[in-house]
Amino acid sequence: MSLWGRKKDHNSTGPHHTQNGEEGRHVPEQRFEEPTERSRLLPADRNEGFLSPDDPAVSPYNLWSVRAVRGVSVIALVLSFIWWTFLLVSIFVSPPMIHPRGSGFLAFSYTTLATGYLVLGLLFFAVPSKPVTIWAITLAVLLLVDMCIILAAPRIRLEEGWVGIASVVWVALISIYQAIQNRAVAWGKREEEERLTGREETRRSLGEWIAVFAETILLAVMAIAAVLFTATLILRAFDAGIKAPGERYLVHGDTYQVHLACVGNKTADDNSPTILLEGGNGPVEHTLQPFIDDVYGRGGISRYCYWDRPGFGWSDNAPSPHSAGMSADVLSEALALANEKGPWIVVSAGVGSLYSRLFASRNLLDVHGIFMIDPLHEAYLGDIGRPGRGFLLWLRGIISPLGLDRLAGAIIRGRSRQDRVIGRAANQSGKYIKAKLQESLVAVTMTAAEIQSSRHIQMGHAPVVVVSSGHEVRKNPEWAARQEDLSHLTDNLLSWDIAEDAPHEVWTTGQGREVLERRLKELVQKSQGA
Repeated sequence: MSLWGRKKDHNSTGPHHTQNGEEGRHVPEQRFEEPTERSRLLPADRNEGFLSPDDPAVSPYNLWSVRAVRGVSVIALVLSFIWWTFLLVSIFVSPPMIHPRGSGFLAFSYTTLATGYLVLGLLFFAVPSKPVTIWAITLAVLLLVDMCIILAAPRIRLEEGWVGIASVVWVALISIYQAIQNRAVAWGKREEEERLTGREETRRSLGEWIAVFAETILLAVMAIAAVLFTATLILRAFDAGIKAPGERYLVHGDTYQVHLACVGNKTADDNSPTILLEGGNGPVEHTLQPFIDDVYGRGGISRYCYWDRPGFGWSDNAPSPHSAGMSADVLSEALALANEKGPWIVVSAGVGSLYSRLFASRNLLDVHGIFMIDPLHEAYLGDIGRPGRGFLLWLRGIISPLGLDRLAGAIIRGRSRQDRVIGRAANQSGKYIKAKLQESLVAVTMTAAEIQSSRHIQMGHAPVVVVSSGHEVRKNPEWAARQEDLSHLTDNLLSWDIAEDAPHEVWTTGQGREVLERRLKELVQKSQGA
């Protein structure tokens, strides 16, 4: 109240002015409060609408393109697993039109690699990283090199067939796709982080680091396997340059080839027998053939023929299952294609005696003598067909494409390509392992039944010679009894000798060679006079 009785209005002295010079606008009075324990210590976050990078909603799966990439991987995994199962079964039972002339282990290994790669990619799908991309590109390059080697080397291309080619192309495509998938997921992850958190997340959790480390280690192992595949293929391409003596003949409905060679000229004398060799556990070129060739060079025999059983030496693998009787039929077919008519004196060693006996029982009129060197009796077929032995052969076959023993032999021990094809290292090849696996699978079923049937056939008066190992006879009395039983295979036993100082491969000692050569000459003379 003023002295003049009027109330002084401080707000009417003039118009209000704001900081911007605008008039008539009401500016609220700022109030300052004392801070309490509930007061915010930091200024308010301007990004209140963004999520935390650790929020599960921040995921590349939000994008349909990333989900589509994962869906393609799942479909590829299903297809790869079906093909893997198919190849696994085909090792034991070959479907029509799908039998490769080789072992089939290489195609199975490539499909295993593709299936494992797809599983690995799905397990660590949401954790992309640059090391994974680098390893994926490395794998793709190595597998493309493998594909080129298989397609460029005629012998490998023929042995692996379309099954092996399709398998290596498949795993190469999968490797390329995995590199693309890793980059696509990384892009999707970055896009979602920028959209939902406002920035790209550069840090990783401990679980993600463990996942990246585990995936990197597993991919490194796969890359090492691919390097070994490549080195083994190069070695196989080099070994394929050896020219086989004799010829390869298409047999069994032109499904595979077997190797047959004959040494010496045919004579006009129809009674002159030809020696027909059947090797034991190894290729005949490394075991029995050098000894027989030495006898031939000294004039002890006039002519001989030898062949490689399916999977041995220069012969292809036969479709599964494959028994000893089937091999005997294939030998007859190859001899017919080569226009070789006998008469024959079959000479065999070890397990090869089972095959020669079946051949003799099915060619009674053409076989004029049977010569067996420490032969394997059919009572031991159970040892050949043991499940544990079959499983180990299968396991060896699965890892044989890595070529660990073959590469080590070539680099460290100086093994030549002759050693790997027909020599002491031939048992390391996938073809040989597949042949022994086939032999084991049917030993106590098909082969045992065929041998039993052959014993029921009257073998006639063909002269028989048995030369046994003194080491084996002394070591196992049962072996001696079985040798005696085989000496009565026909009713015309020419001789049964025991080379006292000789091992299972009797021809490797001087005494053994002397006994073998002497008895072989006697058998040839006996068959000519028959």
